[in-house]
Amino acid sequence: MNRQLHIGKKHPSRQNLAACDFRLAHLFPMTTCVLPAHDASQIALAASEAARLLAKGEIVALPTETVYGLGCDALNPAAVARVFAAKERPSFDPLIVHVEDAEDIHCFTTVRGNVQKLVLRLAENFWPGPLTMVLPASERIPDIVRSGLPTVALRCSAHPVMQAVLKNLGHPIAAPSANRFGRISPVRAEHVVEELEGRIPLVLDGGPCCHGLESTIVAVEAQCLVLLRPGPVTQEQLEQFAPVRRVAVGGAVFAPGMMKSHYAPRTPLYILAVGECLPEDAVRSGLLTFGNEMKGFAEVENLSRHPLEAAPHLFAALRRLDASGVSRIYVHEISESGLGMAIMDRLRRAAHE
Repeated sequence: MNRQLHIGKKHPSRQNLAACDFRLAHLFPMTTCVLPAHDASQIALAASEAARLLAKGEIVALPTETVYGLGCDALNPAAVARVFAAKERPSFDPLIVHVEDAEDIHCFTTVRGNVQKLVLRLAENFWPGPLTMVLPASERIPDIVRSGLPTVALRCSAHPVMQAVLKNLGHPIAAPSANRFGRISPVRAEHVVEELEGRIPLVLDGGPCCHGLESTIVAVEAQCLVLLRPGPVTQEQLEQFAPVRRVAVGGAVFAPGMMKSHYAPRTPLYILAVGECLPEDAVRSGLLTFGNEMKGFAEVENLSRHPLEAAPHLFAALRRLDASGVSRIYVHEISESGLGMAIMDRLRRAAHE
């Protein structure tokens, strides 16, 4: 790994960040409003109101094509602290910064030379879209956004609501998923309300997210790409531009999306190999499966066997099983080719505890 990532090392200010006490009492409760943002006129109105609040240092939930994000002005450290507080997110876990277009790479990073050439090629092919690139940060990105690291995770979303809010605000938006830390990511506005009602002033309802899985995250080096979190942009697609190697989950956190336990329901979750015998407690349990017929469970969510069709519904299905009152949730494995790698990544982390 490139030295800029400082794997396994603490940035000098990181200990101070970890010691920060983001107290909730002075922030919550509050009234959470939901604004529709489905057509051009609604998006214009909602984006204007969201940008007004963000400019005042408030935090707002808004859709991307992957999952709903909890956004703030990325250049306002006090606003960023509100995001950490509302999510109860540990301060050592950095945030993704959403930008308007590839020109912002020059504004908010110090990437140069061959790395810059590769970064711009990736941006040309995958931006706007569900690809996040971890790059050396410029001084404009506050320390708290980066969790004290020398890098920043940049993404340009294709969702018209996120694009409209960015245009209105005129600043980049730091936006992790709009849920309490470690929980199932929200893919609908109602999921955000379930997670954060009373903690945030506004949710922009742009409908269901089309990908339903968080963005792919890569660290860009001169000769290769380091896949930190699989997502909608697959390893096979990335390999068309540079060799790709994966980093094991659960080591030092030097980018967003690297926690070993994440995306988890409250109900214990276990992974079943296809063809594995019916669990003894199936009658009290729920099953999430992918095109497999299996009887004997109290609740069953059967998604498509095709990952592209299953992914947008994965987190919503997990939420329904979690709310059904079953004692355990079992999930069938799927092939890890293509988008299946990202689906299995999320399920393994959900099952970690």
